[in-house]
Order: sequence, then structure tokens, then C-alpha cells
Amino acid sequence: MSISMFSMFFNTLWKRVYSEMLLWKHFWVDIATQLSVLVSCCSASFSEIFSYTACRQLSQMFLAIIFFHSSEYVLAITIHGKSNVTLRSLLISQNYLLAIVFSLLEYFLEILIFPWLKEYWWISNLGLTMVLIGEIIRKMAIITAGQSFTHLIKVNHEEHHKLITHGVYRFVRHPGYLGFFIWSVGTQIMLCNPISTIAFVVVVWHFFAKRIPYEEYFLRRFFGSQYEEYAHQVPSGVPFVK
Repeated sequence: MSISMFSMFFNTLWKRVYSEMLLWKHFWVDIATQLSVLVSCCSASFSEIFSYTACRQLSQMFLAIIFFHSSEYVLAITIHGKSNVTLRSLLISQNYLLAIVFSLLEYFLEILIFPWLKEYWWISNLGLTMVLIGEIIRKMAIITAGQSFTHLIKVNHEEHHKLITHGVYRFVRHPGYLGFFIWSVGTQIMLCNPISTIAFVVVVWHFFAKRIPYEEYFLRRFFGSQYEEYAHQVPSGVPFVK
């Protein structure tokens, strides 16, 4: 092989190797760019999750849930005695847990995709106010009713079970239900969860729309015309439920 042919072969080989190196360089640059974008997105996502807004709203949510259920249990023990109270007085059911999980999933998805949606503080504070008002109404109902208040509907009339028409019961027949309705919907408004707010309104209302007539069937059996007159004068407390 002559020197000129060797030189041509070497130049051709070098050009091919050089072009391959350029291709690999562009390839790794593209990968590095994509990784940097992904890391920045993840950093932004984590910063949204651990932002002041998320920490405040979620902490308010968890504190509201813990206080509501623990106070229900403590009040039940105080009124009826520990031997007459079960863990059902915590009012935590499978459907309730599913609703809470759904609301939290909505919150995390929205704060990652639409973080601005959670920054409407007047809406969040309105929800917090509803949580406090609902909690106060419900606890006033429990304390006022005393031993007549139970978490399970009584189907048999007991001696200590009396018709309560004073206190908050002067204004609505079921202040405990009204309080829970306001409280539960308020938790979702507090989180600025539009989907869960609508879902909680529908589900909780439907639950009480079925429970109230069932409970009042026994109340009419227990108290007769006395309850009929009371029900005629005082609303149920849950919107659109007679």
C-alpha cells in the first residue's frame, strides 16, 4: 500500500470516527438535558408538596380529623361509661377512609399540576371556619342531649332516652347531623378540593337523607304526638331533608 493510499484510508477512517463521536456527544447532551429537566420538575413538584400552603392546609386537615374523632370517643365514654362504648364511637368506617384517601389524592395531584388552585386563601379560610362551626354545633348537640345521644340509632326505647327540644335542638331536630355535614364539607373547602367538595356534599347528604327518616320512624314510635308536634315546628337541619 502506497503512502498516498494509506493517507486516504486514515483520513476516511478518522472522519468516520469523528462523526460517530459527534453523534454520541449529541446523544449524551440530549440525555443530560432531559435529566436536568426531569430533576427540575421533580424539584418543583417536591417544593410544591412541601410548600407553606400545603403544610398549612394538610396540617389543618389532619388536626381537624384527629380532634373530631378522638373527641367523639372521649365524649361517648364520659356520657355512657367506658364499658358501654366501643371503637365504633370513633366513627371511622371503610367508606369514610376511602373518602379521605380520595380527597388526599385529589389534593396532591392538584398541587402538583395546578398549584395556583390551592392559593385561594379566602376559600381555604372559609373551609376552616366551616370546620370550626360544624365541630361546635355537633359537640353542643352531644353535650345537650347527654345520655339521649348515641352514635347508633336506638330501636328500643330506654328509660333514660328522652326527647330533647331545648338548646340547639330548639332550632334543628338533628344538630349533630348538621354539624357533621358542615364539618365534612368544610374540610374539603379548606383544602380547595373542588371535586371532593361536590362529592362530600352529595355523599353525606344522601347518607343523612336515608338515615333521618329511619331514625325518626323510631322517634315517632317512642314519643308519639309529642315528636310529631316537634317535627312539625322544627326543621331537620340537613338541607332539603324534611
